[in-house]
Amino acid sequence: MKIFLSLILFSVVIHAQEKSLIPKVDSLLSLMTLEEKVGQLVQYTSGSETGTKTLKPKGHEELIRQGKIGSFLNIFGAEETKRLQKIAIEESRLKIPLIFGLDVIHGFKSTFPVPIAEASSWNPELVEFSARMQAIEASSSGIHWTFSPMVDIARDPRWGRIVEGSGEDPYLGSVMAAARVKGYQGNDLSAGNTILACAKHFAAYGAAEGGRDYNTVDISERTLREIYLRPFKAAVDAGVGSLMASFNELGGITSSANKFLLTQILRDEWNSDAFVVSDWNSIGELVIHGLAKDLKESAYRAINATVDMDMEGNAYFNHLVELVNEGKVDLKLVDDAVRRVLLAKFKLGLFDNPYKYCNSEREKNTVLSKEMIDATKKVALESIVLLKNQNNLLPLNKNIKSIAVVGPLANSKDDPLGPWAQDGKPENVVTVLEGIKNKLGNNVKINFAEGCSVKGNDKSGFTKAMESVKNSEVAIVVLGESRDMSGEAQSRATLDLPGVQEDLIKELHKTGKPIVVVLMNGRPLTINWINENIPAILETWYLGIQAGNAIADVLFGDYNPGGKLPVTFPKHVGQIPYYYNHKNTGRPYNPSNPRYTSFYNDFSNEPLYPFGYGLSYTTFEYSNLSIDKKQIRMNESIKISVDVKNTGKYEGAEVVQLYIRDLVGSVTRPVKELKDFVKINLKPGETKRVEFTLTTDKLKFYDINMNYVVEPGDFKVFVGKNSVELLEESFTLID
Repeated sequence: MKIFLSLILFSVVIHAQEKSLIPKVDSLLSLMTLEEKVGQLVQYTSGSETGTKTLKPKGHEELIRQGKIGSFLNIFGAEETKRLQKIAIEESRLKIPLIFGLDVIHGFKSTFPVPIAEASSWNPELVEFSARMQAIEASSSGIHWTFSPMVDIARDPRWGRIVEGSGEDPYLGSVMAAARVKGYQGNDLSAGNTILACAKHFAAYGAAEGGRDYNTVDISERTLREIYLRPFKAAVDAGVGSLMASFNELGGITSSANKFLLTQILRDEWNSDAFVVSDWNSIGELVIHGLAKDLKESAYRAINATVDMDMEGNAYFNHLVELVNEGKVDLKLVDDAVRRVLLAKFKLGLFDNPYKYCNSEREKNTVLSKEMIDATKKVALESIVLLKNQNNLLPLNKNIKSIAVVGPLANSKDDPLGPWAQDGKPENVVTVLEGIKNKLGNNVKINFAEGCSVKGNDKSGFTKAMESVKNSEVAIVVLGESRDMSGEAQSRATLDLPGVQEDLIKELHKTGKPIVVVLMNGRPLTINWINENIPAILETWYLGIQAGNAIADVLFGDYNPGGKLPVTFPKHVGQIPYYYNHKNTGRPYNPSNPRYTSFYNDFSNEPLYPFGYGLSYTTFEYSNLSIDKKQIRMNESIKISVDVKNTGKYEGAEVVQLYIRDLVGSVTRPVKELKDFVKINLKPGETKRVEFTLTTDKLKFYDINMNYVVEPGDFKVFVGKNSVELLEESFTLID
């Protein structure tokens, strides 16, 4: 991908800028007292009282004057951040600016699609554009730092935070991680309309056992490095300014005390000078994990693991000075942590102009501007995935006489915002019903009925919903999860539609009227009955403030959907974890004679929708797959080409996907691995020859001795429209 090629030059420029700032950082560090140094490592939230534990420090304005707080989260607004910054600059001894952080996960006030939706675009340039627009808006309201991107790989859709990431694949996740970092931070972090990015949650949080948030993670080092760390490495290579330690333990050590992760890998192997912030009170939670006897020991373990900033834990505030004075913590550890935090503030240009993010006029002209709103729709359109379109029911004819719009999410102003909507407001949301009305005007009779709620067992609304459908030519039924069912602390034991929504769609199906299901959700759902019985299905995730207008454009053919799934949809929760790039077994499933092979004796092995899957209003034909060499040597590359033809009636976008399989290795390899993709646009009847260059670097893996190497041997190459429907070639890598 060209986004990776640009990272090389980008990295050289960034490192040169950092080198010029080091003398300034060291000069300031030499003037600081130990208490002021520790203050730079303390972050509290807004409010008259700050902190989360019992002995909360009171009066945060006085703590700013004393240099005992270096950062706040959840405070925004040009005027309020300027007021607090003014205290730091004009009333503290060393005039060190504060840094204000906020969870700008998919927008500030102008809410964009959730990250898993944006990943469905398979368009890193679009994702970078989205992050850039979010940074412009957030920075206008005094925000310097976002706790995003979340780059956790998630193979278990029960985990609620799958909505915040890019799905199950480490390559796609890495591309999206780099794109978001570049979007947030821009080419010049000191520009004033950029924000510091934070790659989270370091690391392997997405592998929580049972898909239950905050739960234990216990995986091999090989799986950690090959799957879960790759997007973090991509973020570091893209120049990410910070990382967040995760809540989970990994192999018995919590991330906020994990020297293997934070020191050996991040600092020593990756040479990163990004600062690390704990997650909310994750240092304090070392006591609950049983890794520390009290908060003082928690502070000791965290600083020794090189956690630089304590978010809402009170551990550093209460104990770090004491630990240094007692000789239990080396002052150099504190200095190194402070140096990394100060470097970020210098990079942001806060020492040159601490108030440049505090311009009320700019805030007024930027927040919810037409440019922002238009941008949210642009991203939303590419985030929609067409899952089924039997007999070309979609797109619908705008000259239709009557439409039923049904479902608990059809006219919701709140749910399209999704989790982590920050300052997004329901009043700024265009619902699906409103979007359809905007599209069709007064020429079409629209019969609306909610039918039921998302949760609960009340079926009293079924009768009205049935009448609405009976009195219409076609029904659009909007089902899924309410936004509070996804995100942090929102794990689910089942992936079925909640409440009585499936009962509702079964009743509506009895009318015999054509039905389009629009899904609004934050994770894959097990919708087997809908897939078998309903002719058209759109996956829209949570699309943000322009959800209704974007969905209406797709429903009525003003936009041809081209999204692809970044995560597998299982048929049953019992299949989880389910991911396409699994290993083979010694007895792989044999459908013709399944006994004594790897299968379920009561259910299918197959997914509902595979990774990379997504339809279009047009059709695409793949042919003439070829490779320019049947043998290559180390450090050579191979060119892979395929013809893709638009064989339908509509212009459309297609994501051409390249996978490989290493047939024999010193350790077992996955049955398929995504290695590249390209999104192309084709007019009806048009054919394009798509070419990939596969370098031997993309064949590397961790061998039996945990060295990152390329091994000679035979490889298969697959190219196609998803991880299942593929053409195949082969080549050999020789010494």
